[in-house]
Amino acid sequence: MNHANELLSFIRSKYEFCLGAAGYPEGHIEAQSREKDLEYLKKKVDAGAEYIISNYFYNNDFFFDFLDNCRKSGINVPVIPGIMPVYSLKMMNMLANLCGATITEEIKKNTAALPEGDKEALLAFGVDLAVKQCRGLIKEGVSGLHFYTMDRAVSAQRIVQHLKGEGLV
Repeated sequence: MNHANELLSFIRSKYEFCLGAAGYPEGHIEAQSREKDLEYLKKKVDAGAEYIISNYFYNNDFFFDFLDNCRKSGINVPVIPGIMPVYSLKMMNMLANLCGATITEEIKKNTAALPEGDKEALLAFGVDLAVKQCRGLIKEGVSGLHFYTMDRAVSAQRIVQHLKGEGLV
């Protein structure tokens, strides 16, 4: 049993908290396989996780494939997509390597076309990309959205303002 399962089981046996767990649409970087990763996720749910917050992803197809595979594996709790706006190229590349998130060719192309060193242009690109992602997720009926803000609330605020303006939240 892995540490998350032990912790969930311990908390569930002692307290009445609502517990969540992490899930990885593209598979955890240390997992033997995506199938094995789903087995461990199912164990987390069986140990008491009532919802799953996904690692971030830049292609919604990864999330929807993950959600389908969760359901096929008997994981029926809400799965909330994690959204990570692009804040800086350095952070985007470092976290993608650390977390196993794919930086799409479209993102690489579009960030390369931005004026070098223009932080506001990159911030606007990150917000626009996240709004587009959220729009697609919401239209497909996701259980909610989780924003990885990295202590940078401005992007999340702008994303939510755009979504409110479209009547999506």
